[in-house]
Amino acid sequence: MGKRYFCDYCDRSFQDNLHNRKKHLNGVQHQRCKKVWYDMFRDTFTILLEEKTKKPCRKFLQTGQCDFGSNCRFSHMTEQDIERLTAQVEEERRAKECLEEKGRKASNCRIEDWLERRAKRQRSARSNRNLTVEAPVFQFPPGWPSVHDLPPSLHPPPPSGWTVPPNLQWG
Repeated sequence: MGKRYFCDYCDRSFQDNLHNRKKHLNGVQHQRCKKVWYDMFRDTFTILLEEKTKKPCRKFLQTGQCDFGSNCRFSHMTEQDIERLTAQVEEERRAKECLEEKGRKASNCRIEDWLERRAKRQRSARSNRNLTVEAPVFQFPPGWPSVHDLPPSLHPPPPSGWTVPPNLQWG
């Protein structure tokens, strides 16, 4: 049967030898699938720049479809699509600026203030934890034998927990 090569872009497999692989990787179908894959990860700013430089596709405007699809040299976007894309780019730019501004404000914050707030949160968490601590009730699953018939590894833990010697070493 021999080894088979699976192309993730094209979702196809074929016999793996130098000739077949080279023929597939240079093929039009593989090039198109690879372009579609990488186009999914382009940012909106790059898409907008490319679409603004292209002229509108006459065939797409007249019939609503183009034989070249995503490989067409002309733009398939309407004016409204370009306006929406421009608004989205502006929104992303504002969000990025806002994040950078918050980062600058956070770097101006003093470490002592942050440590005080952290200590307060930890104290309040400990006090809340002490109020709501309840001992878990241990029950055997139905159908199990009595505790005395079980091996030591399956005995329930003591209510107070196990004591750990101070100089215990594992390993």
